[in-house]
Amino acid sequence: MTQTPQPRRARAEIDLGALRANVRTLRARVAPHVQLMAVVKADAYGHGAVRCARAALDAGATWLGTATPHEALALRAAGLTEARIMCWLWTPGDPWAEGIEAGLDMSVSAMWALEEVFEAARRTGRRARIQLKADTGLGRNGCQPADWPELVGEALKAEAQGLVKITGLWSHLACADEPGHPSIAGQLDVFRTMLDYAEKAGVEPEVRHIANSPATLTLPEAHFDLVRPGIALYGVSPDPAVGTSAELGLRPVMSLKASVALVKHVPGGHGVSYGHHYTTPGETTLGLIPLGYADGVPRHASGRGPVLVGDRVRTVAGRVAMDQFVVDLGGDTPEPGTEAVLFGPGDRGEPTAQDWAEAADTIAYEIVTRIGARVPRVYVGE
Repeated sequence: MTQTPQPRRARAEIDLGALRANVRTLRARVAPHVQLMAVVKADAYGHGAVRCARAALDAGATWLGTATPHEALALRAAGLTEARIMCWLWTPGDPWAEGIEAGLDMSVSAMWALEEVFEAARRTGRRARIQLKADTGLGRNGCQPADWPELVGEALKAEAQGLVKITGLWSHLACADEPGHPSIAGQLDVFRTMLDYAEKAGVEPEVRHIANSPATLTLPEAHFDLVRPGIALYGVSPDPAVGTSAELGLRPVMSLKASVALVKHVPGGHGVSYGHHYTTPGETTLGLIPLGYADGVPRHASGRGPVLVGDRVRTVAGRVAMDQFVVDLGGDTPEPGTEAVLFGPGDRGEPTAQDWAEAADTIAYEIVTRIGARVPRVYVGE
């Protein structure tokens, strides 16, 4: 069989075998009756939504989750026609009718959204599947407790008229990645109160859910009927306070690699990259890595980002530019084309996404999600 040649400039290797193993690990963390939603928003956190969605479903996920309706509709268009798909970030004028026709579960947080759902249901002649979102303390999307009776009441009236089916009640945690944070228990109390009100009013939800990745891993009392892991699917720890990927039984799915484009000898005192924020301390060799901030390499990691070249971890020398950055090779002379690994699982001593997050003063979510479309995804572990 002819093998497809690997992209030479750069590539993000996506290990679908690792993703499936992560789904199974997460499933083992919850009770048998609890369903698992694989969150594949933002192109599966940069990993490729369609391929990752299929792998997650193969491994036992029963729902898919996206932020925008357009992401959800793209999954349907790609052939994922049977899976339950929920999407939650709607704005006025969004494609409610298309969502109804595609059989999406659509989140509703306010009366304006409920009214647009009603109009779309009348126009299509089909019942909309909706999930009511409660703001239990995160302060982003979701209905405030004071407005909950009106939202629940109007949704129930529409359900009686055959316009909607209320399939779920849900919320989102603010500080689940900080074990022991007092807001966690507070939000769970508010959620239970809002659930109790809705169910006594007559809502019969298929699923009640609030657990994101850290809650799936550490808070069994937050599992309810369904958990919604996102970053954990991709083998990245939600936060070092929760545990490392290895400690959590997860394997990072993405490895970011490039080919060294140029190696050259330079004298001491030679400036490197824009602004000369790095000058060589003595005679040395420099290696050019053909990735930059246009590809998602964070400029904030200038002078700090780690890269494995050969058998040694090097550090970004000077500023990360749009398309490239430099590492000081300390006199080593690897051949052009030698593999440089920015991050991966860490098995071979290569840096991890968490290492880059620390170098850029950010979170590992951002490191993997920001890798741009110019970097080809190469899927392994099929």
